[in-house]
Amino acid sequence: MRLTSLGARIAALMIVAILAVTGLATLAASRALTPPPPQSRIEPIARQMQILARLAEADPAALAAAGARIGPRPAAGSPDPRATHMLARALEHTGPARRVQVSRGPDLPAMTASVALAPGAWLVLDMPDMRPPDDGPVILAIWLAVILAGSAVISLYAAQRLVRPLRLLETAAGRIGADATLAPVPETGPAEVRATARALNRLSERLRAAMESRMRLVAAAGHDLRTPMTRMRLRAEFVEDETDRAKWLADLEELDRIADSAIRLVREEVGGGGAEPVRLDHLLAEIVTGLAEAGHPVSADPLPPLSVRAGPLALKRALSNLVLNAATHGGGAHVSLAERHGSDGARAVVTIRDDGPGLPEEMMDRVFEPFFRVDPARRKTLPGAGLGLAIAREILERFGGRIEIANLLPRGLLQSVTLPLAGPDTPPQDRKAPAEEI
Repeated sequence: MRLTSLGARIAALMIVAILAVTGLATLAASRALTPPPPQSRIEPIARQMQILARLAEADPAALAAAGARIGPRPAAGSPDPRATHMLARALEHTGPARRVQVSRGPDLPAMTASVALAPGAWLVLDMPDMRPPDDGPVILAIWLAVILAGSAVISLYAAQRLVRPLRLLETAAGRIGADATLAPVPETGPAEVRATARALNRLSERLRAAMESRMRLVAAAGHDLRTPMTRMRLRAEFVEDETDRAKWLADLEELDRIADSAIRLVREEVGGGGAEPVRLDHLLAEIVTGLAEAGHPVSADPLPPLSVRAGPLALKRALSNLVLNAATHGGGAHVSLAERHGSDGARAVVTIRDDGPGLPEEMMDRVFEPFFRVDPARRKTLPGAGLGLAIAREILERFGGRIEIANLLPRGLLQSVTLPLAGPDTPPQDRKAPAEEI
């Protein structure tokens, strides 16, 4: 699961939780603060209107002098049928039924009730407006928008804080070097981030110690094997039977190759030199020429001038192992070089094709394992210790490269090597890699 998706899910969950809690709280508050029904609120107003209507009928001049408005017709404005009906029912409950009209209008200060008196006379009274405010939906929308925005900001911040240790783990895992160890992580920031960084650094130290112990063990074993193998080789020389002597010497030669390859693998995992600009086309031409002169069936297409950053000696060893592997086990190797541009930037692509039987599909993931052989019975007929591909991958990954293997149809094997091209500000080195034994 990507951390971006995890953070988004946490934020969405928190937003939903905040909105649910706020919505329930708002509903509870609205229920608790709901005013009484309009009918019960309008009845006290109707009682007052009954009293004023009786006073107006008894002494209209005195009521008019007190400030009441008595006119020949109802108040101007648009009638409100609903309010008129409610007020008429309230008047029936509080006294004699009377004709009434509730009006609204821009020229009226508020809702105005007109109560019929004697024929041709109306008592005009102001009454409170019991409707909800006209901008109620707007206020509710603003309230919901503020809640949504606030909960989103808080949730996103909280989600970022929650996944920060996981992001630290993801970043540290992405920085694992070719030696399978973690780079040191700064122990700064919040308490949970510092705790995660400390745990990662402790893990890195233990991994590094374990790797160094393994490297020392393999190197020591390889070196220590040379002394008894030398003594055994000397003794084998005195075996009288030529057939037995040849078998002894062949087995000792194979042991020597295994020990030498193991030591080389240790050297490549530990280090193997820094990176510098190298002309890849010149390096491949040197490898192809050297192998062809040694009697191996190797050829190459015209090689375009491309430069990569790598250790010349280590890169030559890796590519030599791959080409020699194709020439030895595939009946011949054909090398080509091209430039490719993609999402990962400009890269050099080295392809090595052979005409061999290929590899079983179920063994494709195991070919890079140390000492792996497709057919162990071929160990006696073909040279090598089964470490060539393991060493090549170790070297290529150290310099940011990759290697992929695929079967060709109808037969053959394709080895594809990609390496980042050297930047335009790094002048390519036109010198050859130091010579070494292939």
